[in-house]
Amino acid sequence: MRKKVTVIGAGNVGATCAHWIANRDLADVVLIDIVEGMPQGKALDLQEASPVEGFDSRITGTNDYADTAGSDIAIITAGVPRRKDPETGEYPSRDELVKTNQQIVGSVVRQFVEHSPDSILIIVSNPLDAMCHVAFHESGFPKERVIGQAGMLDTARYKTFIAMELGLSPKDVHGIVLGGHGDSMVPLPHHTSVSGIPVLELIDETTLDGIIQRTRKGGGEIVGLLGYSGYYAPASASVAMVESILKDQKRVMPCACYLEGEYGYENLFIGVPAVLGAGGIEQVIEMNLSDEEKAMLDNSANAVRAVVDVLGYEE
Repeated sequence: MRKKVTVIGAGNVGATCAHWIANRDLADVVLIDIVEGMPQGKALDLQEASPVEGFDSRITGTNDYADTAGSDIAIITAGVPRRKDPETGEYPSRDELVKTNQQIVGSVVRQFVEHSPDSILIIVSNPLDAMCHVAFHESGFPKERVIGQAGMLDTARYKTFIAMELGLSPKDVHGIVLGGHGDSMVPLPHHTSVSGIPVLELIDETTLDGIIQRTRKGGGEIVGLLGYSGYYAPASASVAMVESILKDQKRVMPCACYLEGEYGYENLFIGVPAVLGAGGIEQVIEMNLSDEEKAMLDNSANAVRAVVDVLGYEE
């Protein structure tokens, strides 16, 4: 039987996810959105590329969750970004944004899981770590089947900036970023290498610290250039997770996992290395962190907890 992936939200990130899933022939794709005509048009446009690109994936655009039935995975990109009010010039508060997206993500999760109760959820909506908690509570799924796409994107940016600094292939850069998705993310220089060569032998600490700061502000840098969030890299990171699950590759990927004692945290989604296979999160890998690294991760966990507390769930 052909695999089926639903992408919830047909905006830039969602449509790009659909594009790469289809182009890699990973699965049939259902692209769903509340805006009538948009998912249908994007799906048709993408399907018309199949003879040229040579893929067999079928792409369906819809506004009806019944069309998502029997999906293996959902990528959830729905939600509103933090935009300035055109009349007042004010940004919504963090709490207002969290509550708005809690309603949106909660609604789409409930509608989706009604039709695909055995699926795996990959959360991309922001604030990422908090929206993982929403999906976890609203779906009733076990923790292994609710995964946040955060560390994959942050790690990709980190590796990209290192490769750009050194003028080397990004394929040879190996490293990982832990923690919450945002300014408190935790890159690990002592666990970073280029073809096995410790990165600190190739880049001085001051330059590497600049790269780390750029990684933490990576999303904002894109917004500053485009006026809206990036989508190629977030979609690519999401689809890599989809591929590892669908093909049972058991790749080790940094992603937001629900921790119950690992790293000393309880009942919290936060970015850590995990094995992704057919069962979703099949293992959380606990790294040996230095005191400084653990302190940074604690700071990140506290920042995530502060946002999660706004949701009002009782753990």
